[in-house]
Amino acid sequence: MSRWMITIALLVGSAILNHWIPFSSFFRSLDTMIHEFGHALATLLLSGKVLYIYLFADHSGVTYSYITGGWRVIPMAMAGYITASLFAVYMFYAYSRGRLNQGLVICSILAAACLILFVRNGYGVTWIIGFLIVNTVVIVLPYQWLKKFYYLLVAFVSLEESVVGPVGLLMMAFNHPGRAGDASSLAQATGVPAPLWGVVFVIIALLCARSAIGYFLGKPGKRKAGNVSGTRRFTVE
Repeated sequence: MSRWMITIALLVGSAILNHWIPFSSFFRSLDTMIHEFGHALATLLLSGKVLYIYLFADHSGVTYSYITGGWRVIPMAMAGYITASLFAVYMFYAYSRGRLNQGLVICSILAAACLILFVRNGYGVTWIIGFLIVNTVVIVLPYQWLKKFYYLLVAFVSLEESVVGPVGLLMMAFNHPGRAGDASSLAQATGVPAPLWGVVFVIIALLCARSAIGYFLGKPGKRKAGNVSGTRRFTVE
């Protein structure tokens, strides 16, 4: 079976299994947080100003920011989905090296940074605090089987969401181009239609998913044991 077929099969299987696990929905907001963190980080790197991030109970989110210079909108708007996809790759890379604690600590550091610097709405703050508590408990507990189960749950939910998000964006871009979040922002900034940006995000997400699954299926022997011109205001989702 080709790597692409395996990737698609595991993504579908992960989506089905994750919907059967009652508490897996809680971790879907992690992908949202990473997505919005990507927007915020890109904004800061491009000399913009991040006002705040909101995370919502339906697993959506929004980043409010200011940025100067029209071209800067492009990397800023692209950063969300790409960051989420790269994060999923990292989670499986760390798993392939047996670095479960490292992966979970990175998750906690990013969550704490978002809590301190950006997230300002009630649900977002509550979710991050809850996630940090759960993450910390799993890290300190000595049960390796529990840590592995938890890590793979978080990793596969993140991977699934990193692909489902762009696919949903693509569908929205075809049906309602003006309301397709980052694709709409990119269309306004570049003149390239929103559906084409949706296709770009889906391709990037699938390539990253293929890479992540490659790490997951890696030979066990390779694993280490162990633990906008002018100043403009933008809202990106």
